[in-house]
Amino acid sequence: MGQVLWFEHPTLGNKADMVALPLTALNDVELYPHEMLGGSEIFLGPADAVSVIGFPFGLQAGGSLAVWATGFIASEPEIDFNSLPTMLIDCRTRQGQSGSAVIAYRSGGAIAMADGSTSVFTGPISKFLGLYSGRINQESDLGLVWKASAVAELVGSVK
Repeated sequence: MGQVLWFEHPTLGNKADMVALPLTALNDVELYPHEMLGGSEIFLGPADAVSVIGFPFGLQAGGSLAVWATGFIASEPEIDFNSLPTMLIDCRTRQGQSGSAVIAYRSGGAIAMADGSTSVFTGPISKFLGLYSGRINQESDLGLVWKASAVAELVGSVK
């Protein structure tokens, strides 16, 4: 039997539908990282817009850039769905988007903040929310997102 090439979540193991892979062969690759924890402290609640940034059906949006599918938070983001560090979104996603980053992107202007205040931004801000796992079933546009906190735990456990 071969050696496993991925890392599972340190406490959830195979209950978590996400793994970490070591990145190799990064010549001529430009990375666009998001802060996993912290970042913009914008207010997020049910019905707020989110984007799933990935490659539906293997499509690329000009060059090697990902496609942005936009949907909405469909469950309370502070409450774990199914007793796991997940939440639901309502988004028209398709095959090829599993493992995609889910972010809250705001182009600027007056933005509601998590502390109840409103801040004005002259340019775009974003917050990494987690990783898209897939639709809850083929008949629904509801999809599962592994929260940023769980992703950070996974990545932090990789030695």
